[in-house]
Formats: sequence, C-alpha cells, structure tokens
Amino acid sequence: MTEKDKLGMIRWGILGCGNVTEKKSGPAYQKTEGFEVVAVMRRDAEKAADYAKRHGIKKYYSDADALINDPEIDAIYIATPPDTHKIYGLKVAKAGKICCIEKPLAPHYDDCVAIYEAFNEKNIPLFVAYYRRSLPRFNQIKAWIGAKEIGEVRHIRWHLSKPATDQDLAGSYNWRTDAGIAAAGYFDDLASHGLDLFVHLLGEIKEATGISLNQQGLYSAKDAVTACWLHECGITGTGSWNFGCSTREDSVEIFGSKGKITFSVFDDQPIILINEQGKKELLIEHPKNIQLYHVAQIREHLLGNSVHPSNGFTGAHTAWVMDKIIGTI
Repeated sequence: MTEKDKLGMIRWGILGCGNVTEKKSGPAYQKTEGFEVVAVMRRDAEKAADYAKRHGIKKYYSDADALINDPEIDAIYIATPPDTHKIYGLKVAKAGKICCIEKPLAPHYDDCVAIYEAFNEKNIPLFVAYYRRSLPRFNQIKAWIGAKEIGEVRHIRWHLSKPATDQDLAGSYNWRTDAGIAAAGYFDDLASHGLDLFVHLLGEIKEATGISLNQQGLYSAKDAVTACWLHECGITGTGSWNFGCSTREDSVEIFGSKGKITFSVFDDQPIILINEQGKKELLIEHPKNIQLYHVAQIREHLLGNSVHPSNGFTGAHTAWVMDKIIGTI
C-alpha cells in the first residue's frame, strides 16, 4: 500500500487567492502528491474566476463561508490579510477541517492563542506558513549549529532595512502599513519571518523587549524597531529593522565560541560558515514555488511520517515575541 493509498487524496480550498498564492504557495499545493486544489475564493468573483481558469481549478467562490463549508473540500489554506485570520480560522475549526494559515498567524498574540486552542481542542491539524523552517538553505544552518561547527552559540544579530517604496511615498493604501491590521507595519510582515526562523534554529524565546516608533510619518503603522531577546537556552539576540533607510540590507550573524555563521533571511545570498577550519560558502537555491517544501511537509505530517516544524503553537509563540518587542503585551 502506497502513502497515497494510506491517506487518500486531500482536497484543498484556497481562501484568498491573491498575489501570494500565484507563485509562492498556490502551485505548491497543486504539485504535492496526494493534494488537489479543488476550489478558490476571493471577494471579487471575476478575479476568483480568472485565477481558477489560469490555474486549472474547477470551482471558485466569492463567499468565504461557501468555500469553508463545501463538502468536497477537506482542508483550507487561508491566504487573506492577517486581520481576517481569526475570523476565518475559527470557522474552519468549527467545520472540522485541516488548515494552514498564512503568517503572521494573527495580528495579536491573544488572537493567535484563540485560533490555536480552537484547533487543539478538536485535535485538528493546524499549520502556519512560516515556510523558512522547511527550506534546505536554513536547515543547513541548523545542521551546522547542531554539529557544533561554531562551537557553543552565544549570540544572534539581525539588521534589516530598506528604503520607503513608491507606494509609501505616494500615500497609497497598503494593508501592510495600516496600523489597524499591522501595528508595526513591515516589521509585522517581514520581521516575523526571521524571528520565527531564529526560534527554529535556536529554540524558544523567554524574554523580549524593544523600542518602536514611526520616524517618517508616511503611514499609520510604525516603521522603525529595535529589540533584544533571550532564548530559553541562554543565547542572546538583538535586532534592528528600519523601513526608511537609503539602502537595503539584510544581514544575520550567529556568533559561537569557535566561529560564526552569516546569512540573509530574504536575499538570495550564500550562507557563510567561518570557523577554525576556514571559510565555507554555500548557495542553496530556493524552489521556484518557495512554499513547496513547507507544503510537502504538511503531507508528511498528515501521513504520520514526521512532525511539521510550523504549527499553531509555534506561530503563536512568534506572535508573543513580536508583541513583546513592540510593547503590546
């Protein structure tokens, strides 16, 4: 009996078929053996129909409840803006269906806990799209750390900065800079990826604090954040994120007792290991559909072959760290 026979086909519905699903995620669900995308939903029915036609999907909806309660759908991927994740997540849990929710899990830690508990109480699998935990490039870094290639890890430092976008400068609406959806703007959208990855690499964080403000006055959300934190294992961390600088920079350094690892969270750059044996650079390419490994690991989790690294509990923990840094808890 094959793995496909043991589990059967999982029929997915995508709730919110916007830009993120065009290349990053949607095709990954279609390419994973044993998964089938049977329906998509978008409030604009014309855009939903266009998406379904272009991606070879047989059904589309403009009503979220209709997709969630479709009896031909076994699992839901929620890819809407974060302010709707709790609303839709609780509905999917009530419907008793497997779910993957885009990151961040929700704008606030309390909402993340509510989502997590709703699925946990029913013992329904819940995944969060922090897909960097599944990418080979970052798992090579995890392997280096586990093999003590830099000795005992002492500290991690990340700096991320970029100029204001044309959209920012024009004052055009962007949910990512709307304080009602993302209180700390691009920090919520981007820093969450890195902080979640650091937890994957180094373990849970037990203390975090920070300073956050709006320096440019271009939008309602904050645009500058600095932070420090402490992992449960005693590793210290610092970070700075600024979205009004003249140049883009994305640099992470992990300092150990016998070496250092350097890498980028977002940029397509080599990972660098420096230790007593010298310097090693590896460029491990990401897949065309960057969530491919993340989705494949959902399949393996459902088969009972492995435990997925990004779930409701880990997603809520990352939200707790974020809220501690910007001072909302």
